[in-house]
Amino acid sequence: MKTKVVLALAALSYAPLTVAGDKDVYPKERVAEFIVEKLDVTSLPAALRPKKAKGKKTFADYGFSAQEVDERETIIQAAGGTRKLSIKVLDRRSSGIYVCVTEPGQIAGQAKMQSVIFLKRNDSNALLKGRESWREFTSCPVVGAAEKDSEVSAGGD
Repeated sequence: MKTKVVLALAALSYAPLTVAGDKDVYPKERVAEFIVEKLDVTSLPAALRPKKAKGKKTFADYGFSAQEVDERETIIQAAGGTRKLSIKVLDRRSSGIYVCVTEPGQIAGQAKMQSVIFLKRNDSNALLKGRESWREFTSCPVVGAAEKDSEVSAGGD
C-alpha cells in the first residue's frame, strides 16, 4: 500500500513539469504571423476554408499571402485577389488561441462570414487545428452561415 502511495505522489509531482513544457507551444509575440504560417486551413469550418486539395494544408500551400500583418491581426489574400480573409487574435491562452476569422462582404465594412475559431495544436511541431467556438466575444459577433446553423439548432429541438 505504501508503495502505491509513493508512486502516486511521484507521478503527481512530475505533472506540473509536463504542463510547464506545453507553455512554449504558442508564441507570446507575433501571434498573427504565427497563425498564418502554422494554421491547418483544412480544419477551418467549410464556409471559411478553401476547397480541399490533396497535399495542401497551409495558407501558403493554397497560394494565400499576407497583405497586412501586425501583432494581433492579419489580412490574407488568395492569388489573384479572388478571396480575402481577416484573422484577428481575440485571446491567447496556454490551452490555445481564440481568433475571429472574417470574410469581408462586397459592401465595405460588412462581413459576409465571421466566426470565433479556437486554434490548438498537440505539440510544438504540429500545425494548428481550428474549430468553431461557442465562446462569444463582443468584438466578433457571429455573421453568416454559422449564425444560421446556431439559430436552427437552438430553436429546432
